[in-house]
Amino acid sequence: MKKRVQSSRSLRPWGFFILRMKSNWIGGHFSQGLSAHPHPCPFPGRERDYFQLKVRLLTAFAIVILVTLANWSFAQVQSSGSEPMKRRQQGILTGMPFMANLAPRTFVDDLGRKLYLAKFPKRIISLAPSITEILFALGLNEEIVGVTEFCDFPPQAIEKPKVGYSQPNLESIVALQPDLLLVPKSFMRVDLLQKLEQLKIPTFVLEPHTVEDIMAHIQMLGRMVGRSQEGNEETAALRKQVSSLSQELEGLPRPTMLYVLNSEPLITVGPGSFIHHLIELAGGRNAAEEARTSYPRLTMEEVLRQNPEYLVFPVGRFEGIPQSEQESWKRWDTLNAVKHNRLFQVQSDLLNRPGPRIIEGLKQLVNILHPEVLQQVPVN
Repeated sequence: MKKRVQSSRSLRPWGFFILRMKSNWIGGHFSQGLSAHPHPCPFPGRERDYFQLKVRLLTAFAIVILVTLANWSFAQVQSSGSEPMKRRQQGILTGMPFMANLAPRTFVDDLGRKLYLAKFPKRIISLAPSITEILFALGLNEEIVGVTEFCDFPPQAIEKPKVGYSQPNLESIVALQPDLLLVPKSFMRVDLLQKLEQLKIPTFVLEPHTVEDIMAHIQMLGRMVGRSQEGNEETAALRKQVSSLSQELEGLPRPTMLYVLNSEPLITVGPGSFIHHLIELAGGRNAAEEARTSYPRLTMEEVLRQNPEYLVFPVGRFEGIPQSEQESWKRWDTLNAVKHNRLFQVQSDLLNRPGPRIIEGLKQLVNILHPEVLQQVPVN
């Protein structure tokens, strides 16, 4: 309190001088009280010039004092705040706005949330098979301490502790003491995210919409876990293969494809999904390209109107369309795909997982739509 009184008193003389000078200036002229100034002008006949000079000098002096005080105050604030900042930077912090300018150790997930990593995480949990594949592709193994029950590639993933999938076990997650939790947005419930934040478990959410997003995620995760070189090399190889395929597909016809993600009810992929982008990269046209959602439901009336030339069904160990449901499509004999017997299967693990093996899923689509391309161009 004493410091505040002393500080305010030190500023009062400058306010007094300013008011005193204003009182002698009225309507653009000096007042008659000028001759009574306690310090008479040493230059008779040039009182006005002498007074203006004193005003300028006093003003300049006041500015210097104010700037000095401002710099001193700012230095005190920086000095007092340095220790707390050092303490905050220890460990792993999430959602801290003041960390936004600390690139490259600040990362923004696909929910727009900021995650600051003061050090490379050593205990990571993955809640998606695609994320698990990315981590292994980056060269991690011991750092991966938890995965989902569907994480089966590479084989080492099967041996990792399981924490659930769409409804992960919070007790298991806490027991594994992770310093980074990687989750897909499609299975991240709001209540679960809030609980993870309350438990102070750093959580990073991923949701790719294009193949380029997948490659960007690989690079970003590489930076997050200290494997930037591996991430850059992986994405460079993927981009090279995608570029080679795109060049050969340029100018070819673009037949219509319907990707049957689920048959009852009929669910497919639309704009905003990475599989929609894969269909386009493979030289096809998505039968649901006019849909307003990433994974729309279609009626058979809409399918008949689009009349796709190809029907594609994912098959696999954990997800896919049963053979009996695939066969049931043959009753729609007015469809071009059925007329010409263009019903194909793709490995769901390769096409539905937005990870490093997505290039293999792309090749499967190219082999269906334009088989001659893969025979002519080496893409490995």
